[in-house]
Amino acid sequence: MSGVTLEVLRPGPLALVEDLGRPGLSHLGVTRSGAADRRAHTLANRLVANPDDRATVEVTMGGFSARVHGGNGEGVAIAVTGADTDPAVNGVPFGTNSIHFAHDGEVISLGAPRAGLRSYLAVRGGIEVEAVLGSRSYDVMSAIGPMPLKRGDVLPVGEHTDDFPELDQAPVATIADDVLEVKVVPGPRDDWFVDPDVLVRTNWQVTNHSDRVGIRLVGMPLDYRSPDRQLPSEGATRGAIQVPPNGFPVILGPDHPVTGGYPVIGVVVDEDIDKIAQARPGQTVRLHWSRPRRPSRD
Repeated sequence: MSGVTLEVLRPGPLALVEDLGRPGLSHLGVTRSGAADRRAHTLANRLVANPDDRATVEVTMGGFSARVHGGNGEGVAIAVTGADTDPAVNGVPFGTNSIHFAHDGEVISLGAPRAGLRSYLAVRGGIEVEAVLGSRSYDVMSAIGPMPLKRGDVLPVGEHTDDFPELDQAPVATIADDVLEVKVVPGPRDDWFVDPDVLVRTNWQVTNHSDRVGIRLVGMPLDYRSPDRQLPSEGATRGAIQVPPNGFPVILGPDHPVTGGYPVIGVVVDEDIDKIAQARPGQTVRLHWSRPRRPSRD
């Protein structure tokens, strides 16, 4: 341990400790979990010269603040990435996607995001809470890992290694605040639907029932070819688009169940999974086939 800690003053609507998750445990019924926006999490670590797998604080819808305790005269390096929440130290703003130094007694604060949903606060050395099954990530579905942060929690910061050079600033793509365009690989169960192309012809809206388990969409419902047909449970993966009997798609998130019994009409391409993690309730999502879909078998 470095002797530096962060004391949570306000957690906001939801603040979680997350790293890159716990892969390889599906046979035990444990999904990978981890940061919802892996790219933003990795960038935050990169800015403060951490390895990619160091834990960060994932802040949903802003409203987070924490006081720094300890550190030497130079202060502790921090960075905030993802949704732009106008991060500040002692009320003085510093740029999203850039490195900053906070000193003993100073307060780091994140406001409400102007676009996007989730921000990532990284500290040089990483958040070093106790690991569970090899990861410091919290899984909201199984409640595995360090619990959601609350006022008064104290987060220890790990020792910094000199293996990774730091960056001063990193230009990144702007998070969409209007229509979110997402590519989808067809199948494997697209032939279970009367007209699978409804998926790519509809302007879907993200519902306020969305979370880290799944992004729930509403729009023109998809119809099953055989409503009474039963699908045995199959393995589930992040980015899979399940369609329950009501016809409204659910895009599985990082805390998805290991198996599922609803047909999967398509899977979000890996490079767009982080993009969908920033989708806000009420936002429009347009899905596009990443390649031509095979004809349905009648």
